Amino acid sequence: MQGGSSGIGYGLKYQARCISDVKADTDHTSFITGTLSLREENEVHLIRLSSGGTELICEGLFSHPNEIWDLASCPFDQRIFSTVFSTGESYGAAIWQISELYGQLNSPQLERIASLDAHVAKINCVLWWPSGRHDKLLSIDDENLFLWTLDCSKKAAQVQSKESSGMLHYLSGGAWDPHDMNAVATTCESSVQFWDLRTMKKTNAIERAHIRNANYDMKKSHILVTAEDESGIHIWDLRKPKSPAKELPGHTHWTWAVTCNPEYDGLILSAGTDSTVNLWQAPISAEDKATSESITEPLNQQADPLLNSYSDYEDSVYGLAWSSREPWIFASLSYDGRVVVESVKPFLSRK
Repeated sequence: MQGGSSGIGYGLKYQARCISDVKADTDHTSFITGTLSLREENEVHLIRLSSGGTELICEGLFSHPNEIWDLASCPFDQRIFSTVFSTGESYGAAIWQISELYGQLNSPQLERIASLDAHVAKINCVLWWPSGRHDKLLSIDDENLFLWTLDCSKKAAQVQSKESSGMLHYLSGGAWDPHDMNAVATTCESSVQFWDLRTMKKTNAIERAHIRNANYDMKKSHILVTAEDESGIHIWDLRKPKSPAKELPGHTHWTWAVTCNPEYDGLILSAGTDSTVNLWQAPISAEDKATSESITEPLNQQADPLLNSYSDYEDSVYGLAWSSREPWIFASLSYDGRVVVESVKPFLSRK
């Protein structure tokens, strides 16, 4: 498998760049993705891995009015998800509900539960708290961080609080700390900023240039992974933020996305505009390795933390999603609309 792919493929009709694990679906390994076409009617695809793990099945195909730049599944209701979209002239964000999940392939229009319409600047992403039921949402635009209260039963979202990142910073995205619902990290062109949502004030910052993406470790608190254009992948212990705890090589072009496995310690995926997905094993310290669920040999016995490189793509890879139900499975999405689901089980038993 080194340097190639043995994954299961699924093709979208149009270009795409975002995919999400449907975490609330505890009965199936499923993902949701959306297309990015300015001139055509865009689509949201709900896809499920078959029980035998041999094919991807479309369980729902839904019309979406605009090109989708960000998509995230609700962690506590598998019918609900958010999108950030563009009309070509302006950006918007909304919360959607699927009326019927299975057995209705060509379903009617999605139901819009709420519009996140308080933004003036360009919206970049919507964040759900990743660890369970929570009635708060975050939306991030170029200049501001909005905290919303979402009431799905009343089909309403209200701004609870808002804060500006400051004149010298242009926000690009963020990650919500799964260990602390009051903590969030935002990325911008020159730093990672850390916020306390109770006060909507910054608590700390890591000054780094050209950070594309950030993701918290789901199993360990204080651990953040960042993908940076020129400096590769950095793993941070936020208790010692002056320098990264570990550095991994980047991709041969821009490193665009990085995500930590929800179950296995130190297992990280990265993707980039070099049409490649890399699988890393990188626990951050000897102490961590002694107490964790590390799945391969200790890093000091490995010649290279790179476990595998999946290069069977014809376009840039912007979307990555681990399955929370089967954490040895991940889905990737390349810009040409190709979804590939891979199993990393061959690496879980490596001694």
